[in-house]
Amino acid sequence: MTTDAFLADCRARLAFDLLSNTWNAVVLWALRDGPRRPVELRERIGGISSKVLTETLRRLQFNGLVDRQAGPDAPSRVEYQLTALGRTLLAPIDAVGAWAFEYGDEVMAAQEAACTDPQSRRPTC
Repeated sequence: MTTDAFLADCRARLAFDLLSNTWNAVVLWALRDGPRRPVELRERIGGISSKVLTETLRRLQFNGLVDRQAGPDAPSRVEYQLTALGRTLLAPIDAVGAWAFEYGDEVMAAQEAACTDPQSRRPTC
């Protein structure tokens, strides 16, 4: 890997952009066990609006990570599932989750300390 690995036109930056969206990784993880209807995804994820879920699914589909299947029923039964490419992101998402599990308390403690320090240059607490 070169030192320019994170410039705007490189593939590493593309991967980080895909994972930096809060809902992308969550939706991909929620689809890991097989196809789901949008209502099932909303129940499984929690805290996501229908609009944001739809936008996220469209973005993931655009990037080739999720496939949309519409059934022959009227009204059609729509399900989303991971593509083979989407499945390749499960291991990195799992690794980030493991890191968060191991170090999340430390990050939250640092945030709390920054919010109580009047000299801290911090984002809004």
